[in-house]
Amino acid sequence: MQWELRMYRAKEGALDAFVDEWHEHVLPLRRAKGFEVLGPWVTEDGRFVWLVGGEDLDAQDAAYYASAERAAVDPDPARHIESAQTWRLEER
Repeated sequence: MQWELRMYRAKEGALDAFVDEWHEHVLPLRRAKGFEVLGPWVTEDGRFVWLVGGEDLDAQDAAYYASAERAAVDPDPARHIESAQTWRLEER
């Protein structure tokens, strides 16, 4: 299993809208496409954080973003994101 820690900073005033849209669209679609999702959390300084896991994250992500279901998410919740950081995690 591969895991990524993803942390986003929302645009000013957009965190609540992003969180709502993420719960409504992104989370159920990620799970339907076979991802494991832990979180999300919001840090005390207002960053959105979650963990996403899969057997082959690169291939699964490519298929997810190429899917008709993801293309149908309109408007795209990512419009609320100012910056994003991603870390691939390795179990030890």
